[in-house]
Amino acid sequence: MGFMLTAQQDTLKWPSLDVSPMDRATYPRSAAFGNYLDEDDPDKTPKISVYYSRPYKKERVIFGDLVKYGEDWRLGANEGTEVTFFQNVELEGVVIPRGRYRLYAEINQDKWDIVISTHTNTAGMRDLDKTKEIGRFKAMTSKTGKVREQFTIGFQKINEGNVNMLFEWDKVRATLPINLNAATLAGKDASPMDMVFYPPGSRFLNFSKPEELEANQPKIRVVYSRPQMKGRKIFGELLSYGEMWRLGANETTRITFYSPVTIGGKELRAGTYGLFAKVNQNNWDIIIHTNVDSWGTPNHDEDTNVHTITIPTAKTKTTLDAFSIVFDKISDSQVDVVFGWENTMARLPVKFK
Repeated sequence: MGFMLTAQQDTLKWPSLDVSPMDRATYPRSAAFGNYLDEDDPDKTPKISVYYSRPYKKERVIFGDLVKYGEDWRLGANEGTEVTFFQNVELEGVVIPRGRYRLYAEINQDKWDIVISTHTNTAGMRDLDKTKEIGRFKAMTSKTGKVREQFTIGFQKINEGNVNMLFEWDKVRATLPINLNAATLAGKDASPMDMVFYPPGSRFLNFSKPEELEANQPKIRVVYSRPQMKGRKIFGELLSYGEMWRLGANETTRITFYSPVTIGGKELRAGTYGLFAKVNQNNWDIIIHTNVDSWGTPNHDEDTNVHTITIPTAKTKTTLDAFSIVFDKISDSQVDVVFGWENTMARLPVKFK
């Protein structure tokens, strides 16, 4: 056994030191040795890290000669330079989601266009897929006071929310500003929010004529999100029988009563409530609760339930692709809140004093 191990060892080829050794830059710097820091130290957790290789100048003219102006450069040597953002960041108004990316740059005299791409695990610049570029971001250049022999990437803290990523080689520094407090703006919602009022004229109360004001005073308002079928079977599949549903999507559906009402024999005070439903094959259990600042049913506190009423379901005349809520006036003292989706509808009777 000893001979076989020695024979295997004799075939190993140990690497020599790379002429452009790899390095890692981390922000904040102390996060690289975070295991030495206290648990509550704000600099314990990395925000950005970069793996890159560090070629030497070796008396060469770098920019404009070794690295041509107007061409893309790998920002180092050997394998492609990679950056990891441990949180969302913002560059020139573009939000870059947390994750691992390839970095390279188009080099010009007055600025470098730093490219962030999802085409990772690459070496050099050959056959890069330009369709995977997230964007090109300006890093303005300046002259340094002395020659930096080895290409270097580092960071300069501006304040708690902003940091510069710095690239230096020879007598050139390029500075890429990074906003650590990336804007969080919603994109297109697959289940857009909507709002319905009763009476309908209360939605445009400020447009009402003086003689219409009293009749148009709001009595009920529902704010909800509207998922669509998208070819799916809804009741019994997407929404399993016997399970609780948020009566919409996204945030918990909210119903506001502007005066006391009676539902299923129980009087409810004026105010805003959340709505859930346990969906059964022939009826729904409507759950009225006060846990309105929630995102659907997970971890729902049943102590916030104020009333549960079972209402029958019926078939709609047409298929409703988007979940819908409407009001149906039954009399001056009663309106039904009607929920409909797919080919199913259910009515929640609400009585006024």
